Amino acid sequence: MKALRNLMDKIKPTFLEGGKLSAFHSVFDGFETFLFVPNHTSKSGTHIHDSIDTKRTMFWVILALVPALLFGMFNTGYQHYLAAGLLDTVNFLQIFGWGALAVLPYLIVSYVVGLGIEFTVAQIKHEEIQEGFLVSGILIPMIVPIGTPLWMVAVATAFAVIFAKEVFGGTGYNIFNVALITRAFLFFAYPSKMSGDSVWVTLNDTFGFGSAVSPVDGFSGATPLGQAAIATGEQVQLTSIVGEPLSLWNMFLGLIPGSIGETSTLAILLGAIFLVVTGVASWKIMVSVFAGGIGTVLLMNAFAVNAYMAVPFWEQICLGGFAFGAVFMATDPVTSSRTETGKWIYGILVGVLAMVLRVLNPAYPEGMMLAILFMNIFAKLIDYYVVNANISKRAKRALVKQNAQK
Repeated sequence: MKALRNLMDKIKPTFLEGGKLSAFHSVFDGFETFLFVPNHTSKSGTHIHDSIDTKRTMFWVILALVPALLFGMFNTGYQHYLAAGLLDTVNFLQIFGWGALAVLPYLIVSYVVGLGIEFTVAQIKHEEIQEGFLVSGILIPMIVPIGTPLWMVAVATAFAVIFAKEVFGGTGYNIFNVALITRAFLFFAYPSKMSGDSVWVTLNDTFGFGSAVSPVDGFSGATPLGQAAIATGEQVQLTSIVGEPLSLWNMFLGLIPGSIGETSTLAILLGAIFLVVTGVASWKIMVSVFAGGIGTVLLMNAFAVNAYMAVPFWEQICLGGFAFGAVFMATDPVTSSRTETGKWIYGILVGVLAMVLRVLNPAYPEGMMLAILFMNIFAKLIDYYVVNANISKRAKRALVKQNAQK
C-alpha cells in the first residue's frame, strides 16, 4: 500500500490545476479517495476525526451483499442444470462457474453505464465523483431476472441514474431508490422480460460454456409466487421448476427461481446481521418491515378467501423480494425516514403495502418494489410530522412547567 500511495502522490500533480490532465481531476480524486481515506478535516468549527466516510460506508454495504450475490450465482447455475435434467452430472464448481459467467455481464453493464454517467456528470460540473452508485451498481443486477437482455439493463440503468438521481442533485438528494427505479423502468417498459414463466431460468449457453439445452418434460419456469398467484382451491402446493414439492428449507435457502440475488433468505439475513453489527443500516426499519408484513399476512390468513391469502407468513417472507427489500432497499438512508419514530412507521407501512399489493393484486404477485417506492414519497413527510409532534409535545411540557413555576 505504501508503494501505491507513493505512486498516487507522484502522478497527482498531473491532475491538479495547471497539470496536463487537470480536466480529469475529479476522476483521479474519485480513485484516490476510494483507495485511501482522505486525511483532511474542516478548517474551522467542530469536526470529528473519523475514517468512516461515504465510500467506506458503501463498501460495508457491498460486503453485506456478497453472500446473496454469490448464492445468486450458484442458484442461477443450479436452476439451469435442473431445468436441463443434468443436475446429477455436474459438481458444485461447474454449477457455480456457469452461474457466475451468466451473472457477471450484468454487473459489468450496470457499473460501466452507471459509473460512466456519474464520471461524465462530475467532469462537466467540475465536482467530486459521488459514491452512491457503488451500491446501486451491485443492487441492480441482483434484482432482475437472469433472462433480462443486457441492453435493457443498460437503458434502464441510464434512465435511473439520470432521471432518478442526477436531476435531483446527485447522491443524497434523490427521493427514490435508484436501483428500484431501474427495476420499475424495466417492469413497465419491458413487462414480458420481467414477468411470466420464461425469464427466471435461462436455458441458453454462457459465452460458449454450458451449451444451450432443452428443458425436461414438465419444466415450468414459474416462481413460487407466480404459482401461488394463480392457484385455486384452499391450499397451495408450491413446486420446483421440474414439478417436485418445495420444502420450507428450499425456500429459506433459496433454491428456487427468482431474481438473481433475491432468492436466499439465509444469505440475506447474514447480510442483515453484518449491517446491524456495523451500524450501517437501521435494525428498526428491518424489524418493522417484517412486523408489518407478517401482521398483514396473519390477518389475511384469518379471513382467507383464496389460496394465495392462505399462504402462511413464513413462506411469504421467504418468497420473492420481501426479505431482500426489507434489508437492503427499505433501509436506504437517503430515501427512508430518518427520525427514530419515523423509521418504525415507515417500515411497518412498507411491510403492509408489500403484502397487500402482493396478495390482492393477481396481476402482480410481487409487491415489494412498488411498496418501497410508494413509501419513498412519504418518508420525509413522516419525518416532518414526527418532528412537529415532538416540538408540540415539548412546547406543551414547557408551558406546563412555566405555569407551575408561577
